[in-house]
Amino acid sequence: MGAAEIAPVPGRKERVDIHFSALATGFAGHLDDFDDTHLATVIHPAASVLGVLTALTPETKPGGTLAMRAFALGCETQLRVGVSISPEHYDRGWHITGTCGVIGCAVAAGLLLGLDEAQLAEAVSIAASMFVGQREAFGTMTKPYHPGKAAANGIAAARLAQRGQKAAADIFEAQGGYSHSLSTKVDFALMNDAFGERWELLFNTYKPYPCGIVAHPGIDGGLALSARIEEVDSIEAITLRCHPLVPELMGNPQPKDGLQARFSAIHGVAAALCDRQVGLAQYEDARVVQDDVKAIRSRTTLTPDASVNRDEVFIEARLRDGSVLKHHVEHARGSLARPLTDDELMDKVRLLVDPHLGDGTTGRLATAVAGLDTAPDLAALFKLCVPNEE
Repeated sequence: MGAAEIAPVPGRKERVDIHFSALATGFAGHLDDFDDTHLATVIHPAASVLGVLTALTPETKPGGTLAMRAFALGCETQLRVGVSISPEHYDRGWHITGTCGVIGCAVAAGLLLGLDEAQLAEAVSIAASMFVGQREAFGTMTKPYHPGKAAANGIAAARLAQRGQKAAADIFEAQGGYSHSLSTKVDFALMNDAFGERWELLFNTYKPYPCGIVAHPGIDGGLALSARIEEVDSIEAITLRCHPLVPELMGNPQPKDGLQARFSAIHGVAAALCDRQVGLAQYEDARVVQDDVKAIRSRTTLTPDASVNRDEVFIEARLRDGSVLKHHVEHARGSLARPLTDDELMDKVRLLVDPHLGDGTTGRLATAVAGLDTAPDLAALFKLCVPNEE
């Protein structure tokens, strides 16, 4: 399966085996819950597929065009599978980023390995028996393991198909197959129609805050109210009328550490009100347990309302002097209706990359990515991802 230590892990100097490279890259890409999100399915497609590209590049040496094709189709495939079984699949407790991610990763790996059409179909079917992930893992280190394992398993599925393993031809359609086993409702038209013409990937979005995406409207609301509240201690109560997924996925009222806080919409609002900003620092373990933010969390209530959209919230603050402040977030920052600008995306990358890989790395990475369509290989790109190398 590739035991030689030839593959990189972005941000590290050492080389590792292909399996661990895929696992570690997918894991790292999802660890801070700061990655891309397809809101309709709540799939985070990029981390797992990037794990495949990172792990297989030293062996397959793809040109930029092939790498981009593998990345796009790997993401699109998992999104198409996801929309075909949503929302029932997610509602049953599955972590869709892992369960659908492995299908897309098999496609990406198969394209990089040069599989023919028949082999690629076998790889996808094999991958359908290698899915991972339950929502109960949210708020633990096991959640980012799901896209990491999806990347590693997708490569394994493609390898097995390349070497002749056969699998069920109707793994999606059969009553005992992937789709019907994992969801009470399946729409194959959403999976297959106009594939390559209509792109779900175009509905992918990028987060401004490092936490579960359904908390973002509340954070926006908290930030808006913070500009109108001079003293946070003057707050008597905070109420959020929000989509039902918010309390379902992120209803933890008093998280104990940063991982749990990333799945506490209440913490996001409290941090916004206390700090007047929400970034990585607000999810540090030490910040999560400080008294001021704990106090505001204890005064915050989530009220589910099915008429509220996923990227919307109605927030109300009742102050000790009896006054009431209200704010409506129609669309969260970073949503399709309010996407981050290119400058904001660059600032986000700079925040995450430059402290670890050196000042100016973000600009050089942007130049390398912009030229991928004509790049003969990915060597220059991955060289920039190693500390102290240019």
